[in-house]
Amino acid sequence: MSGQVLASPLGQFPELENRPVVQYHPSIWGDQFLSYTPEDEVTRACKEKQLEDLKEEIRRKLMNTAGNTSQQLKFIDAVQRLGVAYHFEREIEEVLQHIYDSYPNGDDMEGDIYNVALQFRLLRQAGFNISCGLFNEFKDEKGNFKKALVSDVRGMLGLYEAAHLRVHGEDILAKALAFTTTHLKAMVESLGYHLAEQVAHALNRPIRKGLERLEARWYISVYQDEAFHDKTLLELAKLDFNLVQSLHKEELSNLARWWKELDFATKLPFARDRLVECYFWMLGVYFEPQYLRARRILTKVIAMISILDDIHDAYGTPEELKLFIEAIERWDINSIDQLPEYMKLCYAALLDVYKEIEEEMEKEGNQYRVHYAKEVMKNQVRAYFAEAKWLHEEHVPTFEEYMRVALVSSGYCILATTSFVGMGEIATKEAFDWVTSNPKIMSSSNFIARLMDDIKSHKFEQKRGHVASAVECYMKQYGVSEEQVYKEFQKQIENAWLDINQECLKPTAVSMPLLARILNLTRAADVVYKEQDSYTHVGKVMRDNIASVLINAVI
Repeated sequence: MSGQVLASPLGQFPELENRPVVQYHPSIWGDQFLSYTPEDEVTRACKEKQLEDLKEEIRRKLMNTAGNTSQQLKFIDAVQRLGVAYHFEREIEEVLQHIYDSYPNGDDMEGDIYNVALQFRLLRQAGFNISCGLFNEFKDEKGNFKKALVSDVRGMLGLYEAAHLRVHGEDILAKALAFTTTHLKAMVESLGYHLAEQVAHALNRPIRKGLERLEARWYISVYQDEAFHDKTLLELAKLDFNLVQSLHKEELSNLARWWKELDFATKLPFARDRLVECYFWMLGVYFEPQYLRARRILTKVIAMISILDDIHDAYGTPEELKLFIEAIERWDINSIDQLPEYMKLCYAALLDVYKEIEEEMEKEGNQYRVHYAKEVMKNQVRAYFAEAKWLHEEHVPTFEEYMRVALVSSGYCILATTSFVGMGEIATKEAFDWVTSNPKIMSSSNFIARLMDDIKSHKFEQKRGHVASAVECYMKQYGVSEEQVYKEFQKQIENAWLDINQECLKPTAVSMPLLARILNLTRAADVVYKEQDSYTHVGKVMRDNIASVLINAVI
């Protein structure tokens, strides 16, 4: 096992001295988010009143565009992409239901690839199972997309975005994706700045795979340059973004104080100090103000998961890890005495996090949720323990054996289940039974997160001594090259996205707001792992993403 031995303040933990551990870079944020000064109440109240007035005006516009389907669709698209659709869920649902019920709609849609693609995408996003057959009119006699479409850049962009909502067996949309991707890549250099930026952005991250908050921030800058933008809607989007951002800053400040008091950065210096990145990740799961408590719970849990991962990932000895898993199984503060000092800190903090959740749930009579939350945490640690065992025994499992454990250790089962805990009455006992039964959308999300993580992190991990990743297991089992594995995994990731799209179509197994958490977790994996492991190695992309949603206000 390679890696540097940390010259760190471990004197208080003699069992860690001279233990070779990897040197992760410290938090790049320092104490930047620790303090937060809210606006004075009068200013805040004034902005909130202004927001309510703007919302009323937009609500009227949403309901008053009846009769012009393409106009309605464009307006809904702008509302959604600007990040303010959560204020108008009922109205948008009503309009889309009406459009779906009366499909096909009049003359204003026919022959216009942009409008047809937009209708398809918005209806599919809302769970309506509209047929992909509506794209047949854009094919020639040989069954290929008409060459004439290439000159309509906006139409091509619309078709490209729509194709990302496809499910298994929709060959026409697979062809549409290949057709639009090829031509958009070829033309991007020759387009004017405004359009070129939109095409480049979409090629890097289609709407289906984007985090709402990040995409809204970017789209505000695009929308305000559109010649026919709605001034009221733009004003609402900017005001809402900044008001919600100030709430997020306050939340993060409270979490940063909790983290600072634990002082893991000093006391457990072998572990990644990534509280801000954890919060950003969970902000991707739900950014809306009503999910404040759910976000706090989820951020604390993912921060603890990260520490547990690093304890198991080559720092704990087999003997120590055995003691730790036994203590986790007992889930009792009295079990702390048998643990080494560095593990005591983590164990006590973990139990405190769940005790806090338990107290909140008891007040509402939702104690049963804590049982599910604890069980998935125990399962998480069991998976870490199994991987640590493989590492210490130098065992390279088969790909299938690896994935059985690694789909749990990816953390997405525990995050999805825990995301329901603070969500209010919509998260019923049946919803918890469903999410913990590993439904198709859950296993697909897990699969995407695990493979994307392994593709980007395995080289760094293998250098320092780490359990074999999916990449090594697959290469060994099938005798293929690294490049071949990457290609195969990318294919499998795309297939898993088709499953996710299918599971989000009505009738759904659980309500849309619950499915949205799993969809958003999958999107977050794409954002965090697409270029590199941006969680472990916080580079420019992650830094800019966090700055755009948590530091810089919209002007």
